[in-house]
Amino acid sequence: MASKRDYYEVLSVTKTATSEEIKKSYKKLVIKYHPDKNPGDEEAIVMFKECAEAYEVLSDPNKRSRYDQFGHAGVNAGARGGGAGGFQDISDVFDAFGDLFEGFGLGGRPGRRGGAARGPDLQVSVTLDLREAATGCKKEVTVHRHKACGTCSGSGAKPGSKPEVCEYCGGHGQVVQAQGFFRVQTTCPACRGSGKVIRSKCEDCQGSGLQGELVKRVVTIPAGIDHGQSLCLRGEGEAGPNGGPSGDLYIEVRVNEHSIFHREGPHLLCRVPISYSQAALGATIEIPLLIGKEELKIPAGTQPGEMFRIRGKGMPDPRGRDVGDLHVEIQVMVPKKLGDDHEQLLRKLAEFEKVDVHPHQKSWLKKIKDFVTGGSGDDGEDDDDEK
Repeated sequence: MASKRDYYEVLSVTKTATSEEIKKSYKKLVIKYHPDKNPGDEEAIVMFKECAEAYEVLSDPNKRSRYDQFGHAGVNAGARGGGAGGFQDISDVFDAFGDLFEGFGLGGRPGRRGGAARGPDLQVSVTLDLREAATGCKKEVTVHRHKACGTCSGSGAKPGSKPEVCEYCGGHGQVVQAQGFFRVQTTCPACRGSGKVIRSKCEDCQGSGLQGELVKRVVTIPAGIDHGQSLCLRGEGEAGPNGGPSGDLYIEVRVNEHSIFHREGPHLLCRVPISYSQAALGATIEIPLLIGKEELKIPAGTQPGEMFRIRGKGMPDPRGRDVGDLHVEIQVMVPKKLGDDHEQLLRKLAEFEKVDVHPHQKSWLKKIKDFVTGGSGDDGEDDDDEK
């Protein structure tokens, strides 16, 4: 018989992990391996039991202390019933942790006497522009899913007949297999966990109890939603087999990049170009907002890259908290081409500031002409930097 894995390894935590860290890791694993999420997966059932067994020990200070001192032998001696960690089969796991599973939105006691399983969740996506994300909107989504068959009302049986109790498992949907000192409960191979067998199948759904459908739903997008967040429509997923409850529909939100604004959480960043004279002398400029405009006073001597904050002009919080801010980064424009008057003014400014500037540079065609005619090129123009 294979040796047991270390409980800390099972829960993916270190031996110095706190009780909160152990609980947090266990929650993730129990959702991952829950039988409702993995129908018919025998390995998942084994992992599910293993995690529950490890958590039962490591969540109890006394049991954890004995385990740290003596290993599995220290806790097996006090285990109830003789099964590993005190669990006879998977049903015992749900007895011990049923309330916790219900809190995760996962059903308890899967497959017991043909209990109807919850349908799978579905996911679709919607794409918004930044203004829609800021103001909120409504979007229509199209969903391909299954519903209960109208002919057999989801039973899968031909009208006039009904499913029969599975003789192999007695209607439990699970069978118990002995493995050494352990009893492992697995999905019944005859009824595949439903606890029932359909002798006469419904012709419209071929015994599945489900029919495909295409539905449209209008989703309300809250103001301030961010890229990658999801919304949930309860009960709008796949119908559950055997008349079980439907799963949920998750809507993943995608927000397109904006040409002017860059989002950082609740805040927006906008880069605004101004002229040298505006930066040096000061000015009042108009700043675009997602909705409307705002005036911003630029003080004299503003430097390139300097940031200004306009409070409350960012993104709203979908949970109704404070609105973010708009951060404006100043960029000083340098003109690529100058008119004669503009150039003369700048040269006078350069003289006033006592800085060196390049004189007029010889044009490329002029250089070619001088080269061909053998001209000296000494016409008062500096061409040292012309390439």
